[in-house]
Amino acid sequence: EVRLVESGGGLVQPGGSLRLSCAASGFTFSNYDMVWVRRAPGKGVEWVSSIKESGLTFETESVKGRFTISRDNAKNTFYLQMNTLKPEDTAKYFCVVPRSGRWFPALILTEEFYYWGQGTQVTVSS
Repeated sequence: EVRLVESGGGLVQPGGSLRLSCAASGFTFSNYDMVWVRRAPGKGVEWVSSIKESGLTFETESVKGRFTISRDNAKNTFYLQMNTLKPEDTAKYFCVVPRSGRWFPALILTEEFYYWGQGTQVTVSS
């Protein structure tokens, strides 16, 4: 059974930092692309960042230069380092894994195509 457990969310002031973690189990972690998405209040799911099996990374434009995705295959965990946080980053963040193992931008962010964690709330506010 695939299991994804996020941690590291919280309340932070604008300009602050947080590091999200996602502990994965139930599949061969090192063989899978991994993805962070978020859902802001009243909005749809937004793709944030992906890290391929190879380690190649991708980020949405609004977080480039501020967020960094990484993975530790020995720990079956991947991370999202978030710096210079802005109020518009406020959202529930989810780690998701493509069921096929491979992420590509056109893959729809639904449970049909991804395994989902339960999410962790990030609130950026003064």
